Amino acid sequence: MRKIILAFDGDNFSEGAFKFARQLNEQNPVLLSGIFLPQIIFSNPLSYAKGEKPVPVYVPLINDEHTDTVEKNIERFKILCLSNGLEHRVHKDFSDFPLHELKKETRYADLLILGSETFYEELGTTKPNVYLENMLHHSECPVIVIPEKFNFPQSVILTYDGSRDSVYAIKQFAYLFPELNNKRTLIIFSDNENGEFPEQSNIEELAARHFSDLAFFKLDMDFKKYFTNWTIKKSVPIVVAGSYGRSAFSQLFKKSFIAEIITDYKTPVFIAHR
Repeated sequence: MRKIILAFDGDNFSEGAFKFARQLNEQNPVLLSGIFLPQIIFSNPLSYAKGEKPVPVYVPLINDEHTDTVEKNIERFKILCLSNGLEHRVHKDFSDFPLHELKKETRYADLLILGSETFYEELGTTKPNVYLENMLHHSECPVIVIPEKFNFPQSVILTYDGSRDSVYAIKQFAYLFPELNNKRTLIIFSDNENGEFPEQSNIEELAARHFSDLAFFKLDMDFKKYFTNWTIKKSVPIVVAGSYGRSAFSQLFKKSFIAEIITDYKTPVFIAHR
């Protein structure tokens, strides 16, 4: 059994995130931990270190109206879990440093699910917003970001560039989702400087042990420019990628590329980093 965290913030309740957790439970039972974070407000746009870009600061907003909304969301979560046969827990009262506390919670979980369209959506127009980006970067377990409207994955796209991060993400996905390992799976890679598939025999030996319907696809084109259009033509995929927003991140799978998949194409994305 896997322990999965489902994080809700403020007034937001992600239907898509809960639906994904419910569908996972239907195939293999999970323990679903609902974490209810406070609503936060923009506080100080001028808080930044010398020589650095301004970094917005957000503080928890705690009032009676907000508390009532959170309690209603908690009750809704409990009712949905009970009606769908989900073993569940509820965690709340993250009033001081919600991001730090959520990060600590992920240390003791197998997976974090976030609603890509709802998680602190009020924090401006930048997508993903700073809180979602921070959680993708700092989570101590793999993360799946889920749009509000989606179909459960019928295929898997493993992005691969030969890096440790890309291989780690593939292994973590295989270990966590045995129910998806029999889906049509593509390992895709982009042409590198040498025009070679990096460590082809090694990745084939590893992936074939886990994915029963496996194929390899080389993108002989501008990877970032064409990947998302190519991806959405595939059969209801989930995209698996390495780390997010790190300095060592591969040029092929850099932050802006993953952000485009999450925000523009509303595709479920699995992200893992060491």
